[in-house]
Amino acid sequence: MTPRDQKKACRPSAPARLLVMNPHAAGIDVHATVHWVAVPAADAPPPPPDHPPKLPPHVRSFGTCTADLIALADWLKICRVRTVVMESTGIYWIPLFELLESRGFQVLLVEPRQSRHAPGRPKSDVLDCQWLQRLHSYGLLSGLFRPAEQIVVLRSYLRQRQMLIRYSAQHVQHMQKALEQMNVKLTEVVSDVSGVTGMAIIRAILRGERNPLELAKLRNDKCKRTEAEIARALYGNWRAEHLFALQQAVTLYNCYREQLRVCDDQMQAYLATLADRSQGRPRPCRHGRARRERRRNDPAFDVAGALFRMSGVDLTVLEGIDPNTALVLMSEIGPDVSRFPTVKHFCSWLGLAPQHQMSAGLPATPAGFEMGRRQPLREARRGRAGQRRRAEPR
Repeated sequence: MTPRDQKKACRPSAPARLLVMNPHAAGIDVHATVHWVAVPAADAPPPPPDHPPKLPPHVRSFGTCTADLIALADWLKICRVRTVVMESTGIYWIPLFELLESRGFQVLLVEPRQSRHAPGRPKSDVLDCQWLQRLHSYGLLSGLFRPAEQIVVLRSYLRQRQMLIRYSAQHVQHMQKALEQMNVKLTEVVSDVSGVTGMAIIRAILRGERNPLELAKLRNDKCKRTEAEIARALYGNWRAEHLFALQQAVTLYNCYREQLRVCDDQMQAYLATLADRSQGRPRPCRHGRARRERRRNDPAFDVAGALFRMSGVDLTVLEGIDPNTALVLMSEIGPDVSRFPTVKHFCSWLGLAPQHQMSAGLPATPAGFEMGRRQPLREARRGRAGQRRRAEPR
């Protein structure tokens, strides 16, 4: 082959044109007060008389009230749109996503990094919705995982429950702060001030009891400290402002614990409405495993039994998975994992897939971990250099 022929053979061929995978696709740029929507130019009807002259006829703006969202869905139906893509912007996408999904559209929620990494991304809202529509029409965007509607409802209840636990824990800290300001060292002699002994003593203090010996008699039999040790820690200054703060913290703590009980009742009632996949089979017994004691933040109903009825399998037979962990898994993923083609896809979605990119023999990981990997190499090099210097004659 002559050099000229070799040059022609090495010349790159013309790039292949992208194929339109979703011809009836729409892109929505989601905001708090306005949604910008772009549809294919060939499917858009003639614009109304009040349409802005600088706005393309296939791009419209809608408000975020319910009536505006209904008008948006109606316009997409007129434009023969079948699939819609939007970015996950805060929580503003949730009402629009649920409405469009209920109207029969195939809705994809994408991570903003997918469209941001593509070169040529525009910077305005009008161009951004057109950019999303263009990428989605070529099939270049993949939707985020969102479980079925029934699992979404269960997930909402569980996340609400976790929020109540966090808020109640904050007021436990407020109780500890008020006690320390009164120099009542209850946290030093009781492992948990919100436990049986701690709450009994705190309630007695709020009722007006100030005698440390009488307060120490409220000690539970399982408490490791003696009455004398507890009584010595309960001498305080009993200032009125600190007692008021303690009363407020206890009231709010009790309020959140009561709401937590109501949330458990609501979750139990909702789980009872789901289809029974156990087919009447009893839940298998766990042999050879010690039964864990019930904790304060555990749900007030039989979680393992309700999940077994819902899914038909008992996840608690797996080592390291208790009923609370199984409840989180079922509420975040659901019993159907067919959306994940393989186990590797599922591990990647969980964030458990290791980094395989290599740079100079080391994983291309975040800076902190990379520096941690390189530090032993530097120390080893310094050690070898010191050994060479010591071996050299002076």
